Amino acid sequence: MLSQQNRLKKYSAFIATYKLKNIAADNIMCIYFGKEKTSSDAAVKFAFVVSKKIHKRAVVRNRIKRLMRESIRLILKENSIQNINNYMSVICVAKPSSVNADFYQIDSSIKRLISSKVL
Repeated sequence: MLSQQNRLKKYSAFIATYKLKNIAADNIMCIYFGKEKTSSDAAVKFAFVVSKKIHKRAVVRNRIKRLMRESIRLILKENSIQNINNYMSVICVAKPSSVNADFYQIDSSIKRLISSKVL
């Protein structure tokens, strides 16, 4: 589970991140990036969105969110992607093809999208 300091919770932060339209996407998910950090001491905050349009059952939607959350947790733990620490907030939005994806597909998709986004 992500630590408390890495969770994006405020509605205003969601809206601000969506308004920037700083997006990277593929067939499994879409990632919205927030503002660039001015100081490096603040932690990057993450949110995970899986709409009811993806699947009507909450069990399936929660599974997708758990897989995305675990992938981000491992990336932060290993500090494998340096681009991730340049943003204030990141929102991961699932697409319908993520229902059939396993952990390795979701993990590679997240890593590819984050590393492709260069400042």
